[in-house]
Amino acid sequence: MPLNIEDYALIGDTHTGALVGRNGSIDWLCLPRFDSASVFGAILGSEDHGRWLLAPADSSATATRDYLPDTFVLSTRWVTQSGVVEVTDFMPHGDRRADIVRRVRGISGVVEMRQDLRMRFDYAAAIPWVRQAPHEGGNALIAVAGPDALVIRGPRLHPNDHFHSAEFAIAEGETVDIVMTWYPAHRQPPEAKDVDAQLEHTIGWWRDWASSSVVPARYASIVHRSLLVLRALTHEDTGGIVAAATTSLPEQIGGGRNWDYRYVWLRDASLTLDVLIGHGFASEANSWRNWLLRAIAGDPADVQIMYGLSGERRLTEWEVPTLPGYRNSSPVRVGNDAYVQYQGDIFGEVLRALENARVAGVKETDFSWSLQRALLQFVEDNWRRPDNGIWEIRGPEREFTHSRVMLWSALDCGIRAVREHGLRGPVSRWVKLRDELAEEIHTRGFDETIGSYTQYYGSGTVDASLLQMVQVGFIAADDPRMLGTVARIESELMQDGLLARYRTQSGVDGLAGGEHPFLACSFWLVEQYAASHRLADATELMDRLVSYSNDVGLLSEEYDVQGKRLVGNFPQALSHLALVRAADAIDAAEKRTTQQAAQTRHAG
Repeated sequence: MPLNIEDYALIGDTHTGALVGRNGSIDWLCLPRFDSASVFGAILGSEDHGRWLLAPADSSATATRDYLPDTFVLSTRWVTQSGVVEVTDFMPHGDRRADIVRRVRGISGVVEMRQDLRMRFDYAAAIPWVRQAPHEGGNALIAVAGPDALVIRGPRLHPNDHFHSAEFAIAEGETVDIVMTWYPAHRQPPEAKDVDAQLEHTIGWWRDWASSSVVPARYASIVHRSLLVLRALTHEDTGGIVAAATTSLPEQIGGGRNWDYRYVWLRDASLTLDVLIGHGFASEANSWRNWLLRAIAGDPADVQIMYGLSGERRLTEWEVPTLPGYRNSSPVRVGNDAYVQYQGDIFGEVLRALENARVAGVKETDFSWSLQRALLQFVEDNWRRPDNGIWEIRGPEREFTHSRVMLWSALDCGIRAVREHGLRGPVSRWVKLRDELAEEIHTRGFDETIGSYTQYYGSGTVDASLLQMVQVGFIAADDPRMLGTVARIESELMQDGLLARYRTQSGVDGLAGGEHPFLACSFWLVEQYAASHRLADATELMDRLVSYSNDVGLLSEEYDVQGKRLVGNFPQALSHLALVRAADAIDAAEKRTTQQAAQTRHAG
């Protein structure tokens, strides 16, 4: 049975990532990209679905772990009855190839180590053909299945009924390196690399990137780690930002709400870009904008809510028969049929991200602004159209209030582009439509009987996404209508002190079963509290949410309060970017409070 989700740590090379358990087992790895088929899939089944265990043979060994500061190099220290060892797990950056390095270093005494390697290609559908290759120098194992191949260099591995194992002793001062490298099966195995040089370069690269980070003093450590997570989920070559490193980790253990998040949602990527720009990473904006221009070039009517890492458009969803799911939470899905949905809110999020890039100094080109003009024209032509909403409702399309607000925001961004940046566009027409949209939202999206904006026009219920109305400037945080909406959200969506996205029992999403509180929504509530003079409530909720991050600072999509565990895909970009925004909001509120107190003293 796989570990709890919070028991995993991510290592990555900005092309893909692996999940390493507290027990020393790599239980999830897709090669060579995030969205490739898995070679280790034990997290969605058992050890027989692929894993790579490296740990002391002593079953009583205990481990503590952490990342080397400002990196995704994971260091685990094992204490056994006979001695202490340190395992350093990392994926080298910059080699343009997919390696995993597991370095074992003896700290004291002598420790017997063991490996258990079970390679299962194509989501555990293919057991590879394996052969020893001692002629390459040292011990090398080569595994081939269809288009994929691995070479593993290190202590000699021995076959044992479709898996390989090894044991070796390591004494104080000794170092043993084990390296796995993926390569296309039709090519020769790549040459071994100098592990010392790879480690030094990888540490240096991560730290150089992190050195640009600007973070608030309060929550500095977790904000810093969250920014690193966002970078780790950004594909270096294409600029695409995946929503998470995994597929089908369930929103409810044993349930069927299991989705593939290894793709680029325009919404999540746009929000990620906003956060990175706001914290000193303006250079990321150009790479992502270039990805966007490539992905959505063409007729705006063909814009999708999500794409593959390189801008692939066809993400057909299918169920994987060879993986039983995390703790039997089935089905396991690859692909995501939500790519065919219409979600009007993405236009607001994309245009806001491009506006922030513009403000940060990324120069517009004729192509980039003409594309934004085309997106705004699509908004003009389609703003009355019902959609599937931010949560990818698989029920009927509706007039979701949040989507309408984001369309308003798209027009607002276009207006500022003309008025503040001198770009050309029909600003008077956009102003008229923006104001018409605002009037409709205030009239049809606000329910006087409950004193709140609603999930969709006429619904009489609320949605946590309404908290974003303040974030885009549609309404003030302390406007009575917004305060009424917050009160309604608190009474209707609060579960054990955290927010659900919406009431799944209403049947609006057309899906069976339920889900746990959604972490990003609770961070949005922190942001709202901080902006509406409820600083104590904001910090109390923030402290609680931060406590749910695991020992290396990672968060998944949702949190099971009763079970005291993370659930959903992991690590989740939306959770981490919402955490950063919430910390910023608290920092801004504290500065306002300090400034107001100083002004009061001065006036006195």
